[in-house]
Amino acid sequence: MSCRDMAGRRRDVSVFATQGDVVVVAPPGETAVLSPLEVGRLRAALRDAALTAADSGP
Repeated sequence: MSCRDMAGRRRDVSVFATQGDVVVVAPPGETAVLSPLEVGRLRAALRDAALTAADSGP
């Protein structure tokens, strides 16, 4: 999902599930600044990944 760093540059945060875990990949060494809409997208991505992780867990 798209976001911006503290300097206003476009960045991406990824969320996925693997081997029963949820993985969040943020820009290395950066801070993600999220608008309210982007927070909602992050929430949805985390929920989807958590459900996938639960289905594929150990």
